[in-house]
Amino acid sequence: MRPYLLAESNWKQVNEQEVDLVVLPWGATEAHNYHLPYSTDIIESDHLAAEAARIAYEKGARIMVLPTIPFGVNTGQTDIYLDINLNPSTLMAIVGDVLDMLDRQGIRKFLIFNSHGGNDFKPVLRELGMQYPDMFLAFTNWYTALDKGNYFDHDGDHADEMETSLLLHLRPDLVRPLNEAGAGRENKIKIKGIKEGWAWTERKWGLATNDTGIGDPRLATAKKGETFFKDITQKMADLFLEIAQANLNDLYESH
Repeated sequence: MRPYLLAESNWKQVNEQEVDLVVLPWGATEAHNYHLPYSTDIIESDHLAAEAARIAYEKGARIMVLPTIPFGVNTGQTDIYLDINLNPSTLMAIVGDVLDMLDRQGIRKFLIFNSHGGNDFKPVLRELGMQYPDMFLAFTNWYTALDKGNYFDHDGDHADEMETSLLLHLRPDLVRPLNEAGAGRENKIKIKGIKEGWAWTERKWGLATNDTGIGDPRLATAKKGETFFKDITQKMADLFLEIAQANLNDLYESH
C-alpha cells in the first residue's frame, strides 16, 4: 500500500493521517492514433502523479492523490467513435463537489494534475475560488513543464513521440508496433489569425487529423520515455512539496 494514494488506502490509515495537499489527476478517454490505447491520458495521470507523490511524500509532504478522473472535455471530437466527452459545466460540477468535501474537512490546498489538453481549468478555478476564498486552488498541465525538444525529435500534442515514448516505458503491452502508427500530420486551418495562434477556434478533430494523432510518433523509444518520466516526475514532485509546505498567509514576495 502506498499511503499517499487514496485508492490504495484504508479507512483506519486515512483516519490517522494528516493531509495538507490533495492532488486530483485528470485524464480523458479518446483515440490516440492507431497505436496507443484510448486510456493513454489516464495511464499518464496514474503513473506520473503517483511517482511525483512518492518523491514528495518521502521528502515530508503530507499529500494525498485521489483516483484519476477518466473522462475529459472532448467537445471537438464528437465525430470520433467512442471518444467520451464531459462538458465544461460538468468539469466545474465535479471540481466543485470535491472542493465542498475538502472544505468541510479542513483541507485547504488542492491541485489538479491534468493530462488532457481539452481540459481548461482556469475558468473553473477562477469561479470556484470565489466560493472557497480560504483555499489554495491550482492546476498543472504537466506536459508543458519541460522543453520536449530536449528529449524528442518530433513535436506534437496528441499521440506524438512524447506520449508514445511514455507509454512504451509505462505500458508497452498496450502499444501497437510503430510501423502501424499513422504519421500524425495536422491539417491546419486556413484562417490566418488562428493558424498564427493569436485567435482561437476549437479544432474539429476529424478534419484536423487523418489518424486522430498530431505529431509523428515513429521515433519514440522506451528509453526516451524513461528519461522524460524521471525528469517530469521530479519537477512535479518539487511542485507538490512546495505547495504542501507553503504558508497560505505568506505566499507572495514583498519588495
